[in-house]
Amino acid sequence: DTSAHERCAVMRKAAVLLRERAEDVARLLTQEQGKPFAEARGEVLAGADIIDWFANEALRVYGRIVPSRNPLAQQLVIKEPVGPVAAFTPWNFPVNQIVRKLGAALATGCSFLVKAPEETPASPAALLNCFVDAGIPKGVLGLVFGSPAEISSYLIPHPIIRKVTFTGSTPVGKELAALAGRHMKRVTMELGGHAPVIVAEDADVELAVKAAGGAKFRNAGQVCISPTRFLVHKNVKAAFEQAFVAHAEKLKLGDGLTEGTTLGPLANDRRLAAMDKIVKNAAEKGARVATGGQRVGTAGNFFAPTILTDVPLEADIFNEEPFGPIAAIRSFENLDEAIREANRLPFGLAAYGFTRSIKTVHELSRRLEVGMLWVNQPATPSAELPFGGVKDSGYGSEGGPEALEAYLVTKAVSVVGV
Repeated sequence: DTSAHERCAVMRKAAVLLRERAEDVARLLTQEQGKPFAEARGEVLAGADIIDWFANEALRVYGRIVPSRNPLAQQLVIKEPVGPVAAFTPWNFPVNQIVRKLGAALATGCSFLVKAPEETPASPAALLNCFVDAGIPKGVLGLVFGSPAEISSYLIPHPIIRKVTFTGSTPVGKELAALAGRHMKRVTMELGGHAPVIVAEDADVELAVKAAGGAKFRNAGQVCISPTRFLVHKNVKAAFEQAFVAHAEKLKLGDGLTEGTTLGPLANDRRLAAMDKIVKNAAEKGARVATGGQRVGTAGNFFAPTILTDVPLEADIFNEEPFGPIAAIRSFENLDEAIREANRLPFGLAAYGFTRSIKTVHELSRRLEVGMLWVNQPATPSAELPFGGVKDSGYGSEGGPEALEAYLVTKAVSVVGV
């Protein structure tokens, strides 16, 4: 029963501690997950910013007074915490994925139990220690590891748990949502994506390569909003492809803790096998490997940044999320064709567009079936903007005021005679 001001103070202190410990937490993150240290540090510092934003939002959870038809009655609308939260987070952003859920939960007054990824246990533990050291009350925050199936099958039906939030694959998300539905638990699902990139004829090709290329190979492509399906107007395809290949070949593949590394290893050998399968399938279907396409070395899970071009629609890469450092390019003749292809798949998490035309911007924003669209820039998720998808990419938001609504219940109170 802490006040909003008390919750805000603890969260702000936790954010301060996380910034003070950023180098150590980032080093843990790189050691267990593989991303370059600069990316890891950026993730940790962004996590602190997210905590701060939600701390401030804790002071803005408002109810309202509704004029009554009965002059002797007073009608109130009250916002209350939904209750204890069970969260399930993935290994690709072990700090960021937790704080997005934790920030909203604490801001609204919910206790929080997270099943963190067993592949990356140390950085989530270091993150939560910041809250413990900031003075969070005992029993408000919990961290568990173990078999995902066993933990989810126990926690989700448990009567104490009132809210479930999950980030991960679409098949697993559907299973958890179904389980939560059987027990009438509120859910937020941030699931898989397969982000299209539409490069219009009037696009700044250099900007498109710099922005989308940087986003593509961030975290070795192991990002749910990673741009993957590059739909490029036929008149700029050659220039875009040439510049994109040059960009990819400049990346420095190596140990994330080695200075100068810009592309780290994949998280595990399963991802290596998946990348190899995707490239072979595309080549068999008629695609051309413009660069990369193979494992690098025999030690570590390193896969070369890969660009496939002239990729047919029936290739796996144009239908299944690769979750790795592979980009697929095909051309289009008109915007309608590009938008149809962008919307063809059941995923609807994120999309990117590059154009100098405000008319094209309006067309993309109106017609693309996604939860997030970035135009002429890389992905720039922030705490104040909603983060979430549509279709098979899930429902609910993990940013902005919308995120808090998912952790609140609305109670109507009508009073007379006092």
